[in-house]
Amino acid sequence: METLKFLNFLIASIFFACYFYQICYIPIPFIVREKPHKRAGKHRYAVLISARNEERVIAQLIESIKGQTYPKELVTVFVMADNCTDHTAELARRAGAVVYERFNEAHKGKGYALDCLLEQIMSDYGKERFDAYFVFDADNLLDKNYISEMNKVFSDGYQIVTSYRNSKNYGDNWISAGYALWFLRESEYLNHARMLLGASCAVSGTGFMFGRDILEKSGGWKYYLLTEDIEFTVHNVVEGIKIGYCKDAIVYDEQPTKFGASWRQRMRWSRGYLQVFRKYGRKLIGGVLKGDFSCFDMSMAIMPAIVLSVLSIIINITASIIGAIAGDNVMIAVLSVLEMLRNAYLLVFTLGAITTISEWKKIRTSAAKKILYMFTFPLFMFTYIPLSFAALFKRIEWTPIEHTRGISIKELQG
Repeated sequence: METLKFLNFLIASIFFACYFYQICYIPIPFIVREKPHKRAGKHRYAVLISARNEERVIAQLIESIKGQTYPKELVTVFVMADNCTDHTAELARRAGAVVYERFNEAHKGKGYALDCLLEQIMSDYGKERFDAYFVFDADNLLDKNYISEMNKVFSDGYQIVTSYRNSKNYGDNWISAGYALWFLRESEYLNHARMLLGASCAVSGTGFMFGRDILEKSGGWKYYLLTEDIEFTVHNVVEGIKIGYCKDAIVYDEQPTKFGASWRQRMRWSRGYLQVFRKYGRKLIGGVLKGDFSCFDMSMAIMPAIVLSVLSIIINITASIIGAIAGDNVMIAVLSVLEMLRNAYLLVFTLGAITTISEWKKIRTSAAKKILYMFTFPLFMFTYIPLSFAALFKRIEWTPIEHTRGISIKELQG
């Protein structure tokens, strides 16, 4: 059992070595000054929304886009009603969007829907009509200055820009808060820090844009893995394209509140990370060996945590079984695991607490819930350990997440 203690210590040490640099990111937003923007140009934008049975939320998103401070004549909203069986298409048209419908159960998922939508736009509007394309999920809401702020960073020369991801339903329960706190941390203490240091940022599912040049290079949206956003990010990072970040462009999205839905979604993410590494691992490692920090950063983001978590489970279960058969004191193994979990809890709690305190005014829930969910955040993150293990063996397909929080941006911010 002493060997087990050593192995757990070794795994924890490797984990710390892999992610210590992210701890070093934390003070960056407080000590590095923002660079002033260049003069912002007026660009024509297309907004891409993939929606599957989103009749409860689609109109509110389009309303928040129509209410932008950016010139309305320069923004066109497109919706792909993807295998819908409800009134999503009808409501989106009524709200002012250009709507296409797609019915294809063989190729399910956001990646296929976006690719089909772009093909339709190219056919109907041509390749030169739009300077760049925004991507949102149907449950999103945009702050009124969102496009204006993103336009500033795009005008600085970034061909891909991601934004600050906040939540519509932070205070629902510990699950929605766990998601929301993670994305707030990712926005402020990963992407913001990367931007200030001149490294590439990472796209996270929704609330991002890409220029026409990016679309032409890729020949459409050819990202069909279970985590198409991570695939898009890594593909461009290994191609040497630097992804920018706009801290003042705020997008709100709805997080799952039921553990079953959350489990399925994060299982898909875990498997998707493995798919991305399998496809791009060699190029990422090649970039790391050449001294490309962004390749190292993206490698750490998609791979070691899953591998180390699964390895820890296998080692501890195996050692406990062997120890029990051999008559050893199994409590040594139990105490070793508990010590590792305690240290992990304190680390994750600290990260969550720092984020909660710094983003306090932006989190839309009561003070009591903000404090409570700092303590449950590590528990939410711990659930990644068994689901990462299960993701290795279970057959996983893309499945839609139900969204029901049909509120307007004025109601949310009011």
